[in-house]
Amino acid sequence: MSALVTTKTFLERKQQGEKITMLTAYDYPTAQVIDATGVDSILVGDSVGTVMMGYENTLSVTMTDMLYHTRIVRRAVKNALLIADMPFMSYQASSQEAIRNAGRLVAEGGAQAVKLEGAVANFGEAIRGILHAGIPVIGHLGLTPQSVHQFGGFKVQGRTEEAQQRLLDDALALEDAGCFAIVLECIPVPLAERITQRLQIPTIGIGAGAVCDGQVLVCHDVLGWGKTRFSKTYVDVRAAMDTAFRSYISEVKQGQYPAQEHTYS
Repeated sequence: MSALVTTKTFLERKQQGEKITMLTAYDYPTAQVIDATGVDSILVGDSVGTVMMGYENTLSVTMTDMLYHTRIVRRAVKNALLIADMPFMSYQASSQEAIRNAGRLVAEGGAQAVKLEGAVANFGEAIRGILHAGIPVIGHLGLTPQSVHQFGGFKVQGRTEEAQQRLLDDALALEDAGCFAIVLECIPVPLAERITQRLQIPTIGIGAGAVCDGQVLVCHDVLGWGKTRFSKTYVDVRAAMDTAFRSYISEVKQGQYPAQEHTYS
C-alpha cells in the first residue's frame, strides 16, 4: 500500500531531491488506475474542457463542471494528493468569491488543495484568503491557459529578459504568499532551472524541462491523444480503442458476435 501523500510530502520530495509525479484525471476508473500506480498527486484540471468536453480551450469550464468531476475522482483516490483547478472566473472577480469557490471544491468536491493561475500582483488577496481558510494552494505561472486570449494563443512564455525576471519575481511572490508548490508551464528550460533553484517550494513542470522538481501531464496525452511538443505517448490507447471498436463492428456484421459463450440458454 502506498503512503498517503500530503502537501508536506511535496516539500520533503524537493528537500530529498526526489522527483514529484502528477497526472490529471476526470473520471472514476481512470483515477482508480492512476492512484494505484503510486503517483504523488492527481489533478482534476480544467483541461477537462478540452480533453473530455470538446471545448477549444478551458474558458468555458464552470464550477459545476469542476465539482462534478472532482467528486467522481475523489471516490477513487486513496493515497495521492488530490488537487482541483479553480476554473475561469471562479476567483478573478473577488477574494470573497475565490474563498467560497475554493471551499466548495474542498467541502463538496473532496479536493485537498486547489490550483489557480496567475501572479500575486493580481490575485494575492484571493490566495491569502484561501490559505487563511485552511485550504492549500498551488500556483501556476508561464503559459496560463485561462489567459490564452491575452497571450494571443498558446505560446511559450518567458522569452525576453524582462519576461524572465517578471516570472521569477512572480514565483518568489507566490512562495512568500504561502503556496506549497508552483506549476511552470511552457517556459524555457534555463528559466525553469533558475526559478527551481531559487525557490524553497517545489516546481512542477509541464513543457518546462526535466530541471523542475516534478512533472505533470494530462492523462489523455500519456495515452495517445497528446500532440504537443512536451507530451509523450507511453501507450497508444487511442489506436487500441479504434482496433477494438472496428473488430466489434466487423464481428457483429458477420454474425461472429455474440458467440455461444456470450449467450444464455
